[in-house]
Amino acid sequence: MTLADTRPAAAPQTRRSRLARMRDSDLWYSFRRAPVAILAALLLAALVLTAFLAPWITPQNPYDLAALDLWNAELPPIWEQGGQWPFLLGTDLQGRDMLSAILYGSRASIIIGVASVAVSLAVGATLGLIAGYHGGWADSLLMRAGDILLSMPTMLIAILVSAIARNALPADWREAGASAVIVLAISLSAWVQYARTVRAQAMVERKKEYVQAARLIRVSSAKIMLRHILPNCTTPLLVAATLNFGLGILIEATLSFLGVGMPPEQPSLGTLIRIGNQYLFSGSWWIVLFPAAQLCLLVVAINLLGDWLRDALNPKLR
Repeated sequence: MTLADTRPAAAPQTRRSRLARMRDSDLWYSFRRAPVAILAALLLAALVLTAFLAPWITPQNPYDLAALDLWNAELPPIWEQGGQWPFLLGTDLQGRDMLSAILYGSRASIIIGVASVAVSLAVGATLGLIAGYHGGWADSLLMRAGDILLSMPTMLIAILVSAIARNALPADWREAGASAVIVLAISLSAWVQYARTVRAQAMVERKKEYVQAARLIRVSSAKIMLRHILPNCTTPLLVAATLNFGLGILIEATLSFLGVGMPPEQPSLGTLIRIGNQYLFSGSWWIVLFPAAQLCLLVVAINLLGDWLRDALNPKLR
């Protein structure tokens, strides 16, 4: 028998799937033991799923004016006297089904919230990396610009940017570009939080040995920032993005409620609340109550998940 025959057979190298690693992670363990987070996740999933399946599960397209019938205007919910099928939550002044309008409006609000977080996160992380890694005049310039924006109320900045951008656009583009204008208005003030977070982490990481070693072997500054420093900022950025998602939806709803957001032809939740608020005391309470309840449920679910995520990723609380 040779020496090679006496060696134990090598165990097969099995690569665990990402799903298996996620099930064994501390984050999943914390999630399973947080009933509030589970309930919030299920609620948020249901709201998002119904919003994006709205074209297939709603009886009406609220954007299609040909589908509206004034004979069905101001119908109460189906459980009230005078309610009619298939208008489960009643109709508004134009005969628009409230359930259809709410689900379509939720989709618009969710898309704007996600887009505003993505834009502000990309801009803030990029500027924060540059300011924290290079320092000098770039750091001073970017942080002073952030201080100026932080000295102004977020809602005031959003209103000013939305109003100016709308007037600058051609008349034919104003309605089509309304969502892009709102995303720009929200992102202009939201990027500062991400930039400050990444800047603080970059200032700490740039002095560590692995960054110094990367510099010695001529690794470019862009690769150091993207491959080494940015991954260390993932946790605070993820928490901030989750919380700012709900804040972005609220800002969009406020802008639409004030009349400088989404147009009535493309209703969001804020637009529906603004329209329904005009008829609150006339007896048509469902026109404003159901969109407001949908907005509250959406933001509360996001904030509860954000609070859990902040606690779960904080090593001091483990």
